[in-house]
Amino acid sequence: MRYEAIRQDDPALRERLKELARVRRRFGYRRLHVFLRREGHEVNHKRLFRIYREERLHVRRRGGRKRAMGTRAPMVLPLMPNQRWSLDFVSDQLTDGRRFRLLTVVDDCTRECLALIADTSLSGARVARELATLFEARGKPGTVVSDNGAEFTSNAILTFTDDRKIDWHYIAPGKPTQNAFIESFNGRLRDELLNEILFPSLNHARVTLAAWRKD
Repeated sequence: MRYEAIRQDDPALRERLKELARVRRRFGYRRLHVFLRREGHEVNHKRLFRIYREERLHVRRRGGRKRAMGTRAPMVLPLMPNQRWSLDFVSDQLTDGRRFRLLTVVDDCTRECLALIADTSLSGARVARELATLFEARGKPGTVVSDNGAEFTSNAILTFTDDRKIDWHYIAPGKPTQNAFIESFNGRLRDELLNEILFPSLNHARVTLAAWRKD
């Protein structure tokens, strides 16, 4: 007598995986697995990969211009501090031509700049570390808002949000107005500081940014 293993399947899990794959078109099955775990689905990587292949959900090679997806509805105005934080990146350069980036974090209710991190490279893991430091000092926000940039959708950030149970909202690609609070702050930062001062070194930029943030 031969025994055959019975493959367990869950129609609800299969449908949810397909829904997530439609919304997160550039996410592979490992990233989708993080989202499913966050929602309470107990499924291992091998089983999920089998369903992922059966449904032909492989990430396709880009063939042209990205198309915006997501809701156009504006988000509700936050009514209290720590209800919602917005994150974004701003780029600038030193006088010797070297580029550097700024991670900006703003409380959407108080409009306070919570962090202004300058470095030549800011990975998803670095963003997670900076947020962990902020959480210790300010507490955890109700929601974090950002675009769909590679750093904000990295495995480091997905794991961080999963471990800390953070509600992270991604705006629709190509729709920066959906994150109007941080866009307004970044515009003021560039107008008042970045367009006015030349930075000979990264340290000089950090000191100047810290002083501007306190004003």
